[in-house]
Amino acid sequence: MKKLIYILCMLPIFTACEDVIEVEVPTDKARLTVDALMRIDTTQPSTNYYAEVKVSVSSNFFETIEPAILEQISITNLESQENIPLFETFIGSGVYQSETTVDFMTSGELILFIQHEGSRYAARTAYVPAVPIKKLEQGDATLFSGEETEIIVAFDDQPNQTDFYLFDFDFNEYLVTEDTFYPGRTFEFSYFYDDDVKEDMTIDISILGVDRAFYNYMNQIIVQSGGDQGPFQTPSATVRGNILNVTNIEDLSDLDNLAYSIDQENFALGYFAVCQTFTKSITIE
Repeated sequence: MKKLIYILCMLPIFTACEDVIEVEVPTDKARLTVDALMRIDTTQPSTNYYAEVKVSVSSNFFETIEPAILEQISITNLESQENIPLFETFIGSGVYQSETTVDFMTSGELILFIQHEGSRYAARTAYVPAVPIKKLEQGDATLFSGEETEIIVAFDDQPNQTDFYLFDFDFNEYLVTEDTFYPGRTFEFSYFYDDDVKEDMTIDISILGVDRAFYNYMNQIIVQSGGDQGPFQTPSATVRGNILNVTNIEDLSDLDNLAYSIDQENFALGYFAVCQTFTKSITIE
């Protein structure tokens, strides 16, 4: 909303000018964009889980992003050697889904495999646990305009290990944190929403367990997008995730050590991650 206000205020200035200013924007070849962030809510009684991946094709920045029609997409659990094919929910949606189990998603290394227009892509990941949100309440502090809404969040970090977390504050607003300065202790912080957040609005806030690589990836995305983009929208510059082009690779079980065989140019955007997630809701007063 604030950005819109700024633009409207500047309109009279721009409409008074007759010169046309051409701005060069980054261009890139068409690439797959893969949204394969899978949130595992272990507080739910069901042992079933619907694995869902959204795949689109993007070309130049600011152009339309089209759903991708894939030749194949599947997830393999390397521990059990079980393979789960994913199917498009309806033709042209670009959303691929399949029913599996929480145990399949949380036990052992997982490989996401995609085949699109003759090219093969793969990503490897493993389930990362999180911790519950201990405290979620509204505060009365503000920042710059005096109209911000403060939300106070606290959680207990796990002792004797290095942890990374991703917070989803709804509205495509994200924050990453690592426990370097609070290992094994309770960490409390404030997050501020702008004046778009109104009274009686309910906000869902989630904490996700992530590994170091996904933490670094999300940190880059948040910095480049100014904090108001999701992790799988087209960023202002190309941020590479863990979706690799493996067209020339037959054995996908050792992706980390096959860099010499990977097509370094024809890569996909996006990320494959499986994260334990705890969510709490708060109603703004």
